[in-house]
Amino acid sequence: MFHFTPLLGAQSESPASQSLLELDGGVKILVDIGWDEAFDARRLEAVENRVSTLSIILLTHATIEHLGAYAHCCKHIPLFIKIPVYATTPVINLGRTLLTDLYASSPLAASIIPLSSISGSPASDALPNLLFEAPTPDEIASYFALINPLKYSQPHQPIASPFSPSLGNLTVTAYGAGHTLGGAIWHIQHGMESIVYAADWNQGRENLLPGATLLSGGQEIIEPLQRPTALICSSKGVERGESLPRKDRDARLVSLIRETIAQGGKVLIPTDSSARMLELAFLLNETWRDGLGGPHADTYRTARLYMATKSAAASVRYLQSMLEWVEESVRAEAEAAMTKGKGQGNINNPMDWRFIKMLERESRVQQALARSKPCVLLASDATLEWGFARQAVQALASDPRNLVILTEKVATVDPMRKGMGKQLWEAWQTQTGLSSAASGAKIVNADGISVDFRETSTASLNADETALYETYAARQRQLHSTLQGDNTLVDPTATDVLDPQDEDESSDSDEEDEDAEHQGRALNLSVQLTQQSQKRNKAGAGALSDAELGVNVLLRSKSAVPSVHDYDVRGKRGREKVFPFVAHRQRGDEFGDAIKPEEYLRAEERDAIEGVDMRDGGAKQDGGTAAVGQKRKWGDAAGPKGRRGEKLQNGHGNKRARMEGGRARAPDDIDAAIARATGERRNGGGAPAATAAEEESDGDEESDYEPDDAVPAGPQKLVYDSRILELWFRVAHVDFSALHDLRALLMIVPLMRPRKLILISGEESETQRLAAEFRKLRDGQGIEANNNMEISTPR
Repeated sequence: MFHFTPLLGAQSESPASQSLLELDGGVKILVDIGWDEAFDARRLEAVENRVSTLSIILLTHATIEHLGAYAHCCKHIPLFIKIPVYATTPVINLGRTLLTDLYASSPLAASIIPLSSISGSPASDALPNLLFEAPTPDEIASYFALINPLKYSQPHQPIASPFSPSLGNLTVTAYGAGHTLGGAIWHIQHGMESIVYAADWNQGRENLLPGATLLSGGQEIIEPLQRPTALICSSKGVERGESLPRKDRDARLVSLIRETIAQGGKVLIPTDSSARMLELAFLLNETWRDGLGGPHADTYRTARLYMATKSAAASVRYLQSMLEWVEESVRAEAEAAMTKGKGQGNINNPMDWRFIKMLERESRVQQALARSKPCVLLASDATLEWGFARQAVQALASDPRNLVILTEKVATVDPMRKGMGKQLWEAWQTQTGLSSAASGAKIVNADGISVDFRETSTASLNADETALYETYAARQRQLHSTLQGDNTLVDPTATDVLDPQDEDESSDSDEEDEDAEHQGRALNLSVQLTQQSQKRNKAGAGALSDAELGVNVLLRSKSAVPSVHDYDVRGKRGREKVFPFVAHRQRGDEFGDAIKPEEYLRAEERDAIEGVDMRDGGAKQDGGTAAVGQKRKWGDAAGPKGRRGEKLQNGHGNKRARMEGGRARAPDDIDAAIARATGERRNGGGAPAATAAEEESDGDEESDYEPDDAVPAGPQKLVYDSRILELWFRVAHVDFSALHDLRALLMIVPLMRPRKLILISGEESETQRLAAEFRKLRDGQGIEANNNMEISTPR
């Protein structure tokens, strides 16, 4: 027997998906850790309350709906990072680029808690300020590096979390789900239980993405998925009607784009930032490649294609390294182009996206939209709640020639307000539109309709809010410390016993004795423990008694000669159960041991450095020059010879200065080099300024280099600015969601013959309609030898 609990996404308008499977023996599996564009941390309380009992986590798709809260949980929920996670390689790679783009684009995604809930006072308005603490790109990369990659059809016996009972003979296997690159249908085998978790799948193949691998050859389900104990299937999209064939769908999209750019307009296609965007970008790149030799060559030649996300280049780079996951014909063509292209004439490589321009900076997006020539912009996100798509809507709103193409139904994610994407979707549904002559698609003129537009920015905390945040942070640190068996935060004097890297490899506490009740207890004691720690800090380590030091008395006894040589660990918990040990290791990085630049200098380079003894690691220096391995500011004084080119910077000699006979580059030449590197034009002292025509034609050839955005120092809060935006562009819809429809479900599910059917991931009307269709099919004995199939619709 097993117990299924939908944590998010069952009969709900929110597209987020989180499901909990409880198997015999206390094995608990969390499938997906999705979120929605409201980014409300309070919707993750169900996961937080159960995290100390989870065994493993499975991820299905690299979308916000299926893994959007993964980085947030790793950063803010204790013990979550200790749970083994399993996913396919594309889900890991594209999920990383997705969340990197999300946190770089939307401060709301990094919000952790309302300030009003910390202070205990009710919110003054409907939009309370939220504390802001975003995971860094390095943290996101480290979180996704912990995920265990799996291949399709690879049975795997996972490893349980430290606080989980034995998994027994549990086996998980991923099968292709379509819809996204690397999307998975999970088969979970535990004893006699055979469970198939199929959320958001697509049986038909696409241009770049293969279809689901449910059928083997003809009309027969693959053997491992036949007759499961339970089939957990999503009901999303059953009300949208029958999907168009792939070629008709592609032709409709291309026709809408060609009509718009032929009239001098711009096209915005909001979509997700990794999974579905790759399919759209592949289709448009192939369309431009073929169109340049066709009857509409002039139209395609004047328009530009842009892919606008803050991780666009990384997504394309990952795609080019995952050819085994793409559609078979595309993979074969790409391999032929790479292996035989040089000797057999011109062979197009479908992975060479030469017509797609990557835009990863806000200034580049503004520059592309400001051009007078038409363009097509693929931008994140489909809900228009974050990403470059919001910026593009503001730039395109005033021109009725422009067109916004919605590729999927936009759900309501916040009950308090409708997002811009939802308002555009309702406008397209409710208003009477014109039919496109070439494509037959419905096009609605906005005609000045007003939509609510909310901008989100960050601001520093005031003194009172800072005090509240420090209290909250202390509680969270103590919660992490208590649940993970780490007493170093309770006793700050013990922080030198184990360094941060040693802590990761130290033995874990006995979490089998811990449950969700300890979280509340830790919160109640956190303030008291924090105050005691502060007092101990002021008193100093010498004021601590042997009892307060605990097991650290073996290393930090207050007496000059430690008189304690043993410590009773019976009945202790956490770090108190093991004797302290300091493992001194050589520091290094991901490439090996740390490199000292001074050890690799030649003899003449050592002679060129005056006042620095390289044998002592550059410890001696004269005249204020920077030591080896240290940064020197740009405006520092010249070296002993008065020439900037002969200075040693960051441990490396300036070879160009020596090659030019010691002639230093003049300051004007240095400024010119910087201008060339950054793509800036100087109007004085150099080449004449470019004309407006040259700016327009060469603007896309400038460098993408811009200084990195400054990371806010300390905690931040969110500030909202709501205003009304008038829209004059046109709106159309082409279904590119690539999800199963009602016809596919009524065909596939009877072939699988599950004993129990559980419907999730859909709105209430969608779930009830699909359940009624299956009951009708079951009662009419349309499901052979399974007319007693149980149908469940949990909330």
